[in-house]
Amino acid sequence: MTAVSVIGAGGDTGSKTVELPDEIFAAKVNVPLIHQVVVAQQAAARQGTHATKTRGDVRGGGRKPYRQKGTGRARQGSLRAPQYAGGGIVHGPVPRSYVQRTPKKMKAAALRGALSDRLSHGRVQVVSGFVDGDVPRTKDAVAVLASAVGDLGRPVLVVAHRDDEITWKSLRNVPRVHVLTEDQLNTYDVLASDHVVFTEQALTAFVSRSAKEASK
Repeated sequence: MTAVSVIGAGGDTGSKTVELPDEIFAAKVNVPLIHQVVVAQQAAARQGTHATKTRGDVRGGGRKPYRQKGTGRARQGSLRAPQYAGGGIVHGPVPRSYVQRTPKKMKAAALRGALSDRLSHGRVQVVSGFVDGDVPRTKDAVAVLASAVGDLGRPVLVVAHRDDEITWKSLRNVPRVHVLTEDQLNTYDVLASDHVVFTEQALTAFVSRSAKEASK
């Protein structure tokens, strides 16, 4: 296991540490697998509602524009043919689903690889909390986050427990800070962020959840 110092709500790094299990944070980084999972996640986010009208769908064009022979022009059967303005579209997009089937074990392995990569570069931090008290304070939360990651000019992913309303309300409007619950943690958001910051409560829940899924 890898020991990581826990940053307190005041931004200080005490003597307290937390153990990160190797099966999650020291896993093999399979780049092709991670790429496949990320592409599938982005594809699933597409609506697929795009559509165009063919010449059979557009309105009008029922009458032949001019007679077949004797005009010196090419024969035409409808003003709604694709070559006319206002005509139908040829081979246009139609509604479809972009969902790719990705087994749960592949998603879990990709997430472990992404987290392991971040930890290997010292970009996984743990905090006991962001605010000392029961009232949300963005200023205090940002100060703790700055002491954990240093530069707040880069994207930061904060993993908080679903019941931790203080953290959610304190960080929800901070630029370049994305807050997720431990059960929403995914490969794409880990890779899209320079640092991953767990609260102790969220880390405990995530490790417990991962252990249960691995035992199935």
